[in-house]
Amino acid sequence: MFDAVRRFFKKSDVGRGRRARRGGDCVASAVCLFLSGAALADTPQFTPLDVPNHVYDGGWEHFVGGGLAVLDCNGDTRPDLVAAGGSNPPILLRNTSVPHGTVSFEDATPEALDLVATTGVYPLDFDNDGQMDLVVLRVGPDRLLKGKGNCDFAPVPFGTGDHWSTAFSATWEAGQDLPTFAFGHYVDRADPEGPFEACDTNALWRPSPSGYNQTTLAPGHCALSILFTDWSRTGSADLRVSNDRHYYVRDGQEQLWAMDATPRLFTERDGWARHMLWGMGIATRDLDRDGRDEVFLSSMGDQRLMRRTGAKPSFTDVPFAMGTAAQRPYLGDDGRPSTGWHIAFGDVTNDGRDDVFIAKGNVQQMPGNAMEDPNNLLISQQDGTFSEAGDIAGIASVHRARGAALVDFNADGLLDLAVVNRRAPLEVWQNTSAQTGHWLAVALERSGVNAQGVGAWIEVDDGSSIQAREVTVGGGHAGGVSGPQHFGLGDADTARVRVRWPHAAWSEWRTVGVDQVLVVGE
Repeated sequence: MFDAVRRFFKKSDVGRGRRARRGGDCVASAVCLFLSGAALADTPQFTPLDVPNHVYDGGWEHFVGGGLAVLDCNGDTRPDLVAAGGSNPPILLRNTSVPHGTVSFEDATPEALDLVATTGVYPLDFDNDGQMDLVVLRVGPDRLLKGKGNCDFAPVPFGTGDHWSTAFSATWEAGQDLPTFAFGHYVDRADPEGPFEACDTNALWRPSPSGYNQTTLAPGHCALSILFTDWSRTGSADLRVSNDRHYYVRDGQEQLWAMDATPRLFTERDGWARHMLWGMGIATRDLDRDGRDEVFLSSMGDQRLMRRTGAKPSFTDVPFAMGTAAQRPYLGDDGRPSTGWHIAFGDVTNDGRDDVFIAKGNVQQMPGNAMEDPNNLLISQQDGTFSEAGDIAGIASVHRARGAALVDFNADGLLDLAVVNRRAPLEVWQNTSAQTGHWLAVALERSGVNAQGVGAWIEVDDGSSIQAREVTVGGGHAGGVSGPQHFGLGDADTARVRVRWPHAAWSEWRTVGVDQVLVVGE
């Protein structure tokens, strides 16, 4: 159990103003990352664990995918895992960890997950009944599985059609009781001229009085990650799409769809800058605490960390000196470009600065890219740069990694790690770092529509500046996490918290203790 202190927001007399920032100098020309918090007293350390065997496998249609979903499927507050299997069936690993003890899992795969050709899995309470459901992406018709509360599921009819699905996101639009779904599709398998330059279109499903209406999002450029995100912090999410340039070759690019009544693409006239890359995954986080999220895109070659400039959707790459490109293996003598997949932000030492995990691995046997390609663990430094610690921390696996998650599996306040691998066993590491800082995990919970608060914003003031977090479903590479939002706090012994639920005003600030899971009701 999490030993959580259940607290619900009430009106508070605490002021709304931001506290003064503190910190040292930043890297010249670089985005200035947050500098305060406890100094890293010890190297981050992860210990590999024995878990039930699972392999993401299959032919060329499973070169991509391999997503991992994290959710509490039985209500015991322990995060469970569901991993796509490709030509193998998915697996559900029920968390049997003891609080503050060794992380452990058991195979509890239900009959409803006896599926073939799965590429990704996302957790979402799509029917508002308080039980976590699953959206399963497939090469073929996707599946919506309704949660029954005991890590069992039942299929729900939903006609997504026969596609090669590789990306998913969801949000609740204003005035709607049911979520809006977006499905990202890869190559159009029905195109006789394929697979090159034969990208499929994507699909938007919006609720209506008669059920759901589908809108085709075209052109499609072989999406590998999509994310509904309130990038402008105006209370309304747009849809960001990261595409695989390997297949669209000529005119494809990254995309941002404005969720108007009729969706439209942002263009240069809106301030959107044209970006072309082999896009694999999307992650967003306000790293420098300036009130605007950075966007991190995994790719073949450079990993692209971009910051927003101005009020429009204009993003520019951070300087190479930031140390985030992770463009080649940092171990061995293979100097060919890396291939990045899932990106996960998380403060692995709780020093108050977000670190970055990047799952790495060759698509299959692409000769232009590295084969011995270890996962990255980029540790945020006080001067605003990132330093590689994957080898020192013990997570530098050279399997072909795909989906991943940084999650506290045993309620000790440290983020653990799980990674799905192509043609190699799933790996789980327990975070056993010493001399770490304080932390706070914030879980949103209410009855009725959108119980997990998808689209909400959480702000945590640790006494020096404010960490902001948007609750989203989507992004990553073919999988995502539903559960408490983890904040490292460094040496702070209290924190102030407030929440803006979707399409609502901010709550009052409330002062809370640290080293706990804080459950926040509306």
